[in-house]
Amino acid sequence: MPRPSKNNVREKSSTSRKAHQHLLLRLGPGLITGAADDDPSGIATYSQVGAQFGYGMLWTMLFSFPLMAAIQEICGRLGRITGVGIAANLRKHYPRPMLHGVVILLCAANIFNLGADVTAMGAAMQLIVKGPLLAYVATFGALSLLLQVFVPYKKYVRYLRWLTVVLFAYVATAFLAHVKWGSALRATFIPSVSWSKDYWMALVAVLGTTISPYLFFWQASEEAEDACLNTGEKPLGAQPSEAAKEFQRIASDTRIGMGFSNLVAFFVILTTAATLHVAGAGKEIATAADAAKALLPLAGKFAFLLFAIGIIGTGLLAVPVLAGSAAYAVAETFQWHASLECKPREAPKFYAVIVAATVIGICLTFFGLNPIRALYWSAVINGVVSVPLMLILMLMSRNRSVVGEFSPSRYVQIVGWFATLVMAAASAAFIISGLNGK
Repeated sequence: MPRPSKNNVREKSSTSRKAHQHLLLRLGPGLITGAADDDPSGIATYSQVGAQFGYGMLWTMLFSFPLMAAIQEICGRLGRITGVGIAANLRKHYPRPMLHGVVILLCAANIFNLGADVTAMGAAMQLIVKGPLLAYVATFGALSLLLQVFVPYKKYVRYLRWLTVVLFAYVATAFLAHVKWGSALRATFIPSVSWSKDYWMALVAVLGTTISPYLFFWQASEEAEDACLNTGEKPLGAQPSEAAKEFQRIASDTRIGMGFSNLVAFFVILTTAATLHVAGAGKEIATAADAAKALLPLAGKFAFLLFAIGIIGTGLLAVPVLAGSAAYAVAETFQWHASLECKPREAPKFYAVIVAATVIGICLTFFGLNPIRALYWSAVINGVVSVPLMLILMLMSRNRSVVGEFSPSRYVQIVGWFATLVMAAASAAFIISGLNGK
């Protein structure tokens, strides 16, 4: 058998290298969605879990990864197939009261979450350089708003993609702590379940943080936006020959993004377990800033700075996703023109929603809303809206009037239905516990 020539080897190597470079360049909606999942609110939840239960809940990151990846892949496919977001598909194919209820709850949850995130960013900056909290909150809110309104989408997405690098601060922080790696790896692969109320509430909080409705709306809308902006691309319903290539890209983008999200969350739990839990500080951690402050005497100034800077970076990444997903949902509900690539005068109502959501979120802090209460209510609202929305997404993903011949694979369907059942059980437990005052 003849040996391949050096030229053929070089050509294959060059082709493989170009394919990998092309994939990296096309990473976008899935990567950004996954990174935005680790917002300051999420960092607070993971910090509380690590501080309270040590390594005991590291297994949840392994468990939740396929669940969130399957649901987000369905959302990405939906946007790419139809060329519109989730709200537009709900408007076309489902009763209006269902659409309006979902969008109202989404906006309420996003505003509470946005307010808590901006407050956490301000608190982190206050820890680093001192100064007035409200001034920092207003500055970060204004900066996020100006970037969304005045920077074109294609350029802004590049900034968001590079901003995901900030999340590696949490990976680096873990290596500055004294981690017992044997115990950590054992807890990752062998779940250790406690039947206490606090444990189950923490489990619900982790699942509710990793699988959130605003991520569904954002990824679907961004896939639709990318299809409109890229020359020569159309929704797959009108360009079926591109389906196999696009679905492969969406799957890779989503799994990389969700894997990155869970990896960062894993290291946040790991760091706080090795430091705050060991020091018995579990009940003292209510926000991400609390976790950063508590790390200073335990892991040193550098670890503290990395953790605090990470809070600011994740907030800058999450705030536009929270405001943007609300704006897409409202605009699609009322059939307004919606695109981050447009100038404000070209889509005034769409940008008005972005401004309103951001300003109201910032004002919650000025009116004295406790960020912990804001997180609680955003979690409750997310719990109310996520399960019926996931159910609708699963049904929509097989509805031929919506997706035509492009139903997801059997694996994605099975995991997506399992994720829906898990979230239903988790949300029910969260709401019942809240009603009982436990």
